[in-house]
Amino acid sequence: MINFTVGPVQSSASVRTIGAEQVPYFRTAEFSELMKENEILIKKFAKATDDSRAVFLTCSGSGGMETAVMNTLTSSDKAIVVNGGSFGTRFVELLKLHEIPFVEIKLDLGKALKSEHLAPFERQGYTAFLVNKLETSTGAHYDIDLISQFCKRNGVFLIVDCVSTFLADSFNMAEQEVDVMITGSQKALACPPGVSVMCLSPRAIERVNSTKCICQYFDLKIALKNQERGQTPWTPAVNILRQINARLKEIDSNGGVEAEIMRTATLANYFRERIKELPFEIVSDSLSNAVTPLHPITIGAYDIFLKMKDEYGMWVCPNGGS
Repeated sequence: MINFTVGPVQSSASVRTIGAEQVPYFRTAEFSELMKENEILIKKFAKATDDSRAVFLTCSGSGGMETAVMNTLTSSDKAIVVNGGSFGTRFVELLKLHEIPFVEIKLDLGKALKSEHLAPFERQGYTAFLVNKLETSTGAHYDIDLISQFCKRNGVFLIVDCVSTFLADSFNMAEQEVDVMITGSQKALACPPGVSVMCLSPRAIERVNSTKCICQYFDLKIALKNQERGQTPWTPAVNILRQINARLKEIDSNGGVEAEIMRTATLANYFRERIKELPFEIVSDSLSNAVTPLHPITIGAYDIFLKMKDEYGMWVCPNGGS
């Protein structure tokens, strides 16, 4: 089978080889060095400042989203959240669950975020902004520079879900003054699912240290302290972290993050050119290199999913609902 979904995605031979190996014991100097190397490379590829930190959680990207909310926001915050699909809705649900006051910018499916959406919130005392840089469910890729400029003008703490877009589209954590970046092992990192990666700015670390997290397992204070020695507080997905290490070094040796983004963009453009004459319409007006969101004109999406799987040995994503 060929995996042509948003994630998990196809993995390289070196990543797959590690997955077949016996899982080693991890409370060792060797594993600590590997984890420190992971942190250095994640920061490098995210273009984070030297005093930023990266941590690795054994969970999906959604676990990283909730961890960000629990560790950096409180009931005294006043948040803005962009909701343009399933994952924007997830941020909304998390803010409700953790009783963080918020307003949402509700976008039509697949539509871009524009300056007029942000205008009503200028100088209104908002303290946090949450956005899925790529709303994976619709393929809408939001303008992070537009969001960054709004947050800079208003002194707003910025949380960005980059789960699908990290390593596929340009991102500069330092220049865009992103405070929390969240990604996952199974997207452009091209490793098995099971690890969420978070990169934290100095301002985010300050918030973590001053916020009481009502959850031991996802308390970032504990995770940050353990990462200082290249360890995790709890038993992690050891082999996935080893696979991430191999993959990060693979990207680094092949020209780094810019080369990886260009490689992905080339594939995306090739695919989009090849399907131009087929009976599909692209449903997003702000595309990422990571996802091509198609609406079939002549047949149901699930029928295509089954035909691709059963007759062509290929998985694609048949998004359900609206």
